[in-house]
Amino acid sequence: MRYNQFENIISAPRMSRYLSACSGNTRKSMTLYRLNLKLSQEFFTVISCFEISLRNKIDDHLTSTLGNDWLRNGAQRHGIFDNNRTRLTQTNINNAINSLGTSYTHNKLVAELGFGFWRFLFAQRQYTSTGRNLLRIFPAKPISTATNQYNQNYVFNQLADINKFRNRIAHHEPICFSNSHSIKDSTIARLHYGKILQIFQWMNINESELLYGIDHINKVCTDLDNL
Repeated sequence: MRYNQFENIISAPRMSRYLSACSGNTRKSMTLYRLNLKLSQEFFTVISCFEISLRNKIDDHLTSTLGNDWLRNGAQRHGIFDNNRTRLTQTNINNAINSLGTSYTHNKLVAELGFGFWRFLFAQRQYTSTGRNLLRIFPAKPISTATNQYNQNYVFNQLADINKFRNRIAHHEPICFSNSHSIKDSTIARLHYGKILQIFQWMNINESELLYGIDHINKVCTDLDNL
């Protein structure tokens, strides 16, 4: 496809950063755009596996400590989330239950709740409400020191970064640039990839085996850097 056709479809304002990053080379700018799409696709696959793994670890742990129907029970009157400090968590659970209607099961409810919900279980108030023991899902997490606190707040912030990056991809924002600059760079993508792999490892999940054959993030990042 000629560049003018490509730009007409994608839009000139959207392509301007890619064109600038490639010093006006139209062929390379189209390649960079496609590499960004490929990288986004690769990340979405990996993040999907990560999200499912994380929520299942959380659910397994809280099922063992709070009971088989801990989510629905926690959102009911006098449940662990029935207070002003965790009202949004309670609302999210009840909205998901209402959405499921007569097809409700605990497993369907777990799947219905998004990444943001599971992340917020590591927020201080939610973490306290569930018994202050949710970090046990990370048996391989480093021990905190005076200078490095690997506490629930650290996990919350790491998951927030991953969630924000996930949302950029979902909203078709580019992930192949250096922050807001029109400079092609895989550093930010590699940084978030590293955070995902780290938390996989903290959960004692062999991410190499789990993602075998479907994870090509490093290769696409290298292709991007070498363009």
